[in-house]
Amino acid sequence: MTDDRDKYLITARVTANGVIERSDVVGAIFGQTEGLLSDRLDLRSLQDAERVGRLDVDVSSADGRSTGSVTIATSLDRVETAIIAAALETIEQIGPCRATVHIERIEDVRAAKRQEVVDRARELLAIGFEDSGLTSREVIERVRRDASISDIEEYAGYPAGPEVETADHVILVEGRADVRRLLQFGIKNAIGVEGTDVPPEIVALTAERTVTAFFDGDRGGDLLLLELAQVGDVDYVTFAPPGRSVEDLSHAEVHSALQERVPYEGARVEEEEENVGDPPTEQTEPAASDVEPDAPDSIHDHVEEVIGGATGEVRAISRAFERIEGGPASAVESLLLDASTIPYAIILDDQLDQSTVDIATRFGVEHIVARSLGEFTKRPVDVRVHEAEAVVDDLELPVA
Repeated sequence: MTDDRDKYLITARVTANGVIERSDVVGAIFGQTEGLLSDRLDLRSLQDAERVGRLDVDVSSADGRSTGSVTIATSLDRVETAIIAAALETIEQIGPCRATVHIERIEDVRAAKRQEVVDRARELLAIGFEDSGLTSREVIERVRRDASISDIEEYAGYPAGPEVETADHVILVEGRADVRRLLQFGIKNAIGVEGTDVPPEIVALTAERTVTAFFDGDRGGDLLLLELAQVGDVDYVTFAPPGRSVEDLSHAEVHSALQERVPYEGARVEEEEENVGDPPTEQTEPAASDVEPDAPDSIHDHVEEVIGGATGEVRAISRAFERIEGGPASAVESLLLDASTIPYAIILDDQLDQSTVDIATRFGVEHIVARSLGEFTKRPVDVRVHEAEAVVDDLELPVA
């Protein structure tokens, strides 16, 4: 952190060929720069004189290697700050490991603060003259909202916080609104998946970084985790409270959910494969005499019947996994028009194409499970799509 006396902020990248800790980095910096420069530029002396701030070190280890960052704030002049930065790059060992230190940037803290003042002044001018009727509270909320939106960047074409590009740990959320919500609470390493067809860019990201999946507390969040876990590498998992969306959570709820994340060990995915979509616990169970002995009672069962049975049909089902309507796979729109209620999901024994997704979206369908997925010119957001073999792990599809 910096205070009002700081002029410059040095940011360095640390890499070691073994496991190191924060204390090793701090020890190496002080130990290996001692005596390298004159007494006037000795780091310990500069810290004692409050000309150099504390060393902020963030380091993590994976696969037998360690990486991290070091930031040092100074109130020295530009030349002295550059010399201190150059001295850090002479470090060749941290703890017991060979290591390198690379200076990524030296920032002028005062220039950054001046730019913040200019940017905020522009916002306040626009708010003050265009919306003169706003109350003080409304002004504060609008500035906060606009500031958070302006911080949204893109990573490989997907909405992301400004730290996703460099962070060792990223948080996967469902979409732009969730990224915006986390930004409002100072969390800048989130990226939105934007649909259930997890793109290869996100899959690659999960292989390179430590990943926490933070999804909505509904069946959609469960199914998105199911798909993500099958194609990517998830380290930790957490959810919004049951029935809630990440974008609607308060500051306390967001941080509580992230603090309560748990290591992902496949248990939730196995549960979903065995029984995707159990009816809500409050659902009243029908009397045994009212249920057909072999009636499907889960998405898993419907998929096995419709797609596993090669029926060439489409079936609409309710949130309680009851059959609403059925018909030929080519007649999705007619089926939805005839349905007595809005289906929760449709099961399609055919390849899913863009027009079918658009129709389902228009009718408010939440999930589509299809025999296979075609090419989409527009990625679905409001309806979640799944390939049959991702829902029923041992599904045997007929050979065409």
